[in-house]
Amino acid sequence: MRVVLAGGGTAGHIEPALALADALRRNDPNTGIVCLGTERGLETRLVPQRGYELALIPPVPLPRTLTPQLLSVPGRLRGAINAAANVLDQAQADILVGFGGYVATPGYLAARKRKVPIIVHEANPKPGLANKLGARFTDHVAVSHQDSPLPNATFVGIPLRREIAALDRLAMGDKARSYFGLLPDLPTLLIFGGSQGARSLNQAAVAAAPYFRQAGIQVLHIVGPKNTEEPEPAQGGPQYVTIPYCDRMDLAYAAADMAMCRAGAMTCAELAAVALPAVYVPLPIGNGEQRLNAEPIVAAGGGMLVDNAELSPDWIARNLLPVLADPGRVAHMSEAAGRMGRRDADVALARMVYDVVRAAGAAR
Repeated sequence: MRVVLAGGGTAGHIEPALALADALRRNDPNTGIVCLGTERGLETRLVPQRGYELALIPPVPLPRTLTPQLLSVPGRLRGAINAAANVLDQAQADILVGFGGYVATPGYLAARKRKVPIIVHEANPKPGLANKLGARFTDHVAVSHQDSPLPNATFVGIPLRREIAALDRLAMGDKARSYFGLLPDLPTLLIFGGSQGARSLNQAAVAAAPYFRQAGIQVLHIVGPKNTEEPEPAQGGPQYVTIPYCDRMDLAYAAADMAMCRAGAMTCAELAAVALPAVYVPLPIGNGEQRLNAEPIVAAGGGMLVDNAELSPDWIARNLLPVLADPGRVAHMSEAAGRMGRRDADVALARMVYDVVRAAGAAR
């Protein structure tokens, strides 16, 4: 089987695509996999890092409003569609699976042009423009929210890396805390803001460091590679460990009793899958989809939600610290978060790929 994956630009598009690729290769190491991308996206680093072939096509960002840029889209899009069609031809693709982002639109249009079967995967509650288009070309739409507005939607969840999906936090806890230089027997808060950090979240957390120490809570804070926030050194009390970046998020999750973070689709899916409760601080820009990502988990009892503008050291002291000081409540929230998680979305989506390819072959 030969599969082309179209999910470039951000980690939210790329990571689910790579998790699907891993699932397909686990089932059959001879599966041919090519990832579509552009030279601007994170895929130029993430895809080769995971050992998969990357084929670059021209980026064609679609403006969301009527702007002069719109006039240049048809010509640029035509070139990207032709480039994507060439990739499908060279790969002798049996199927294209799209995850949204800049490369998905030309990928969908090229697959339609070449009569290659299409699967659309949508990670967000509000579908993007590319996946709205792609869903018009196929009956095979995989979604991560039960009430997705896309037609023909089948709930599968978000495919996750195996090291996350298979993580046993309790079994790995002591090893994980030792890895980061943390003590084994103190309540532990993990703070992170995505791959680049989150300045407002960082500032509130660092300013709350004295409160954490007074409450006997140790902190693992991933500040982001471009941020320099760090609490003033203090004598005695629990540690406040800051690191610029973490390439072992499985261990970071295992080290923690609770998290404080943004609410991207991948973040919410990973935390729910590993049953780690969190204080979600949705990004205050965009169309509000981060809040929509977190709301079902919070409603189920697996987390807390606070607006970015309301997050402050005082809010942390009043609302978060009492929870972390109550092991029973943390355990209850962990169970609730875990009930909202799905660890086998990669397998479910891989099964859909096999079914669609098999049906297309039988129809020929």
